[in-house]
Amino acid sequence: MKSSLYFLFFLPLLACQNNQEALRPQVKPLMEAVYASGFVVAKDEYEVFSQAEGYLAEKLVVDGAEVRRGDPLFVIESDQQSSRYRLAKENYDMAMSNYGPDSPVLEELKSAIQTSRTKMQFDSLNYVRYSNLLRSNATTRSEYDRMKLLYDNSRNEYALQKSRYEKTRNQLYIDVQNVKSQLQIASNESGRYTIRSQVDGKVFKTMKEKGELVRRNEAVAVIGKDSLFYLELNVDELDVQRVRPGQEVIVKIDAYPDKIFHARVSKIYPMINKQQQSIRVDADFTEPLPGGFSGLALEANIVIRQKEKALVIPKAALLPGDSLTIKTPEGVRKIKVVRGIETLDEVEIAEGLDSVGSFIVYDNH
Repeated sequence: MKSSLYFLFFLPLLACQNNQEALRPQVKPLMEAVYASGFVVAKDEYEVFSQAEGYLAEKLVVDGAEVRRGDPLFVIESDQQSSRYRLAKENYDMAMSNYGPDSPVLEELKSAIQTSRTKMQFDSLNYVRYSNLLRSNATTRSEYDRMKLLYDNSRNEYALQKSRYEKTRNQLYIDVQNVKSQLQIASNESGRYTIRSQVDGKVFKTMKEKGELVRRNEAVAVIGKDSLFYLELNVDELDVQRVRPGQEVIVKIDAYPDKIFHARVSKIYPMINKQQQSIRVDADFTEPLPGGFSGLALEANIVIRQKEKALVIPKAALLPGDSLTIKTPEGVRKIKVVRGIETLDEVEIAEGLDSVGSFIVYDNH
């Protein structure tokens, strides 16, 4: 299908009175299209974000560089991360000291266990001795009951100290695991943090230079594949109702002033851009894009309707109520017509005007 832009000139064939002209309609190609502007975008394009905060110590790639998955792109240095690591290391060392074989906390509890065990053994001996004395009537029941109470209390105290030791030891173990995890995270982020590519592709853009501050979750580069591209178009909200997936798009890219590209509408987004009062429409190229550059500015026409042989007249000749004044051998008369394809200056007469043989009379003001 031809993509040339057609410009039609109607030659006055007959001068009439009162600044009127008469012309014949023409049969010619006519296209109705919706204007859009936008950019060329790589299909597999993604933004690279920093997971650390600091200053850019090394910039290892330049715009246009080819990279592989896992290649280093930037190195971030962070005093804040070093401080976080030192604090995590101090917490880990303290937790290990409390949990290790020389733990002062556990040693104190072990000492309490030993003390309560020694007292329990002593009270147990007295309890057994007084039990024998009671059986031989060599002591009183009250003395026996006192010794039994001492033994029961010391036995309970021994069990309590052992339980306290086990609970404390288990809690210290949990503390070690928690601070160990925090140390691992801080270690990964400590001092120098390397940002790597997640895909094979080309560096389309870098946003930071050496020495600049980089915030956590800030975009630092755009990477993508330079083999597949699509169009991101902005269509006026008043025109979007006429746009449908699959429609042809005729594209003019500023970087290629002498070439026309073709694409087809692939997606229409449902949300309006309130600032621009436009709707985003995506379109896929139907032919290769030379050069492989993302971000190229463009203008486009989304083809709504077109016809190779349309009966065309100037819009100025169309009267209110979709009627025309025609001049025939029988005289001047007014007829009703049905519009077809329309452009800014021209309109197709789909019905009501049978041929190019009739002169159309209209006011040329």
